[in-house]
Amino acid sequence: MTSMTVDAPTRKVIVGVDTHKHIHVAVAIDDHGARLGDLTVSADTGGYTQLEQWAQALGRIDRFGIEGTGSYGAGLTSFLRRCGHRVVECNRQDRRARRRNGKSDTVDAEAAARSVLAGTSTIIPKTGDGVVEMIRQIKIARHRPQGPHVSDHHTESDHRERSRRAARVTHRATR
Repeated sequence: MTSMTVDAPTRKVIVGVDTHKHIHVAVAIDDHGARLGDLTVSADTGGYTQLEQWAQALGRIDRFGIEGTGSYGAGLTSFLRRCGHRVVECNRQDRRARRRNGKSDTVDAEAAARSVLAGTSTIIPKTGDGVVEMIRQIKIARHRPQGPHVSDHHTESDHRERSRRAARVTHRATR
């Protein structure tokens, strides 16, 4: 009789990430919804690497669900894509649900992971490259104020002066 070793099935891991300017908070769940752990990392390449290695140690990564893929999560999204992972954009819960469930970064990260597992978050984030992104950057550049006073554009004193003018016009109109 020969013995055969059967590899235990590798569990699928879904990671939800709540992104912030300086830190990212992640919660991992398996494909049955069991919470596997949480991790807080810095929002830089070192933190992104730490997050990916942590998730890989938990099992086979299925997807990452990230809040804010176009803002604070853009760097993480780009990093994970370059590593070959699937990334899904997650919307924040509505405020009532967040207050009811308690507001914390780990709660938000877990909600992101669960929304990916449930199939309610399915949006593939923009890649930030290609023709569409180039056109968007050109459009932004064309609509920026030009000239030597770019830094003075829409200063607080400009807003005060506009308010004074509007008040004078309104005052004249009511006479």
